Amino acid sequence: MSFFGRLSTLLQAREQLQKQVQKPQATKPQQQKQQQKQQQVNLDSINHQAQQKQQNTQVQQQKPVVVDDTLIREAQARSREIIVEAKSEALQIREKAEREARQLRQELVDKEKSIDQKLYAIEERLRVLDRRDQEQEKKNQDIQQKLKQVEDTRQSLLQKLEKVAGLTREQAKQQILEGLERKLAKEMAQMIQAAENKAKEEADDKAQDILVDAMKHGATDYVAEYTVSTVKLPDDEVKGKIIGKDGRNIRSFEQYTGVDIDLDDQPGQVRLSSFNPVRREIARISLERLIKDGRIQPTRIEETVQKVTTELQKIMFEEGKKLCHAVGVYNLPAELIQHLGKFKYRFSYGQNLIAHTLEETKIGIALANEVGANVETVKLGCLLHDIGKVVDDEEGSHVEIGVNLLRKYHIPQVVIDAVEQHHEDTPFTSNESTVVYMADAISGARPGARYENYEEYVKRLTKLEDIAKSYDSVKEAFAIQAGREVRVILNPGNSSDDDTIVLSHKIKERVQSEMTYPGTVTVTVIRETRATDVAK
Repeated sequence: MSFFGRLSTLLQAREQLQKQVQKPQATKPQQQKQQQKQQQVNLDSINHQAQQKQQNTQVQQQKPVVVDDTLIREAQARSREIIVEAKSEALQIREKAEREARQLRQELVDKEKSIDQKLYAIEERLRVLDRRDQEQEKKNQDIQQKLKQVEDTRQSLLQKLEKVAGLTREQAKQQILEGLERKLAKEMAQMIQAAENKAKEEADDKAQDILVDAMKHGATDYVAEYTVSTVKLPDDEVKGKIIGKDGRNIRSFEQYTGVDIDLDDQPGQVRLSSFNPVRREIARISLERLIKDGRIQPTRIEETVQKVTTELQKIMFEEGKKLCHAVGVYNLPAELIQHLGKFKYRFSYGQNLIAHTLEETKIGIALANEVGANVETVKLGCLLHDIGKVVDDEEGSHVEIGVNLLRKYHIPQVVIDAVEQHHEDTPFTSNESTVVYMADAISGARPGARYENYEEYVKRLTKLEDIAKSYDSVKEAFAIQAGREVRVILNPGNSSDDDTIVLSHKIKERVQSEMTYPGTVTVTVIRETRATDVAK
């Protein structure tokens, strides 16, 4: 066999090897790629060897052909080795591919079995649920049927009971409730009585706690500066300077200050008399400055009084502002603050109004917090409740004057109501008015808060009654409400109805001209006719 015949045999063997390599199919994509790469490497190696031999052959053809049996045998041996190696490698690749294919088929079979088992379990579960639903539906139907039977039986029994008893269902129910109510009436009354007693006891204890706590909050460190109505003199010669030539100095002083000077009360001092505390304070300061200066004459008196009046107005405004800030009230009109500053020189039964107002406001705030009232309303009501006491040149009680003043400056109506009702002149209209009244009563009634000269008090009441009794038509006269009202009872035989009006006016004129008193005095004249007979 020639060399070219052997080469052709080698090429045919390569083609057969390629066909055999391409037979394995059921391999994974990644493994197939690796196998194809390996096969490609092997084929490239065979092609390279074949090309090398072909080149060698072409070279040999160009040269003179020299046939060597040894080379031929080596080539044949080499070709047989290559074919054997190729077949062996192809066989290994085929076996590997078949093995992997069998493994994949087995995995697919296992997965199919697992899926079939799960599907069977799911179908079995669905069949169980369907059976349960059917059983539940059947039970529900049975229950509804039994309930209907029970209701029919109950209605039948009720109808039979109504026929036997001769009562309807509502009538029987009412009789049972009435019997039960009669049976429990005594026990209910006892329980109600016990609850009321317990509530009263707790209410009294709670009220005491609230009042004590409110009075504790009302404690104030404000020290009242009591006004003085006397001025000490360095010697009695100063009295002559105060009187002046023909009494012109004392007349000028009384004219500019509006107070009366008493030089003969006690030696070494001068007594100033005026019911207006501000005027009295202006007169006191002015007189002390004039005595210290030594120049006491009408012109100097007028200048000093004007200067002291201006200074005192500033002092009162600052005192009013200080009082407002102490209780937490701001943005009041300046005129109201000026009136509040007059509290510094105003006393009610010996209790300074600034101290009283400050104490009452603190008590009112504490009470309002306890009972849930409006704190701001109570605060303003307590602060302004006595403002009518420092308003000059207006007639009426301090409550009426204060209410009119507050309306002038458009203070809220609920605050005005609290001021108007703090002496119970009108019924209470809100909880805040009641709290203001209570705070005022606590501050004024506590021990040591107020005092009054007992003798002066008795004299004032006695004089009121004496003025009324001085008229022949008067039968009895009674001074009441601490001298703020006098009630006159006329003798109907010596008077007529018209005399009540005339006599009340006469008594009022005499009280105004002959007496000094705080606030106002109401004169009430009563004429009453009675006829009595006895049936025998």
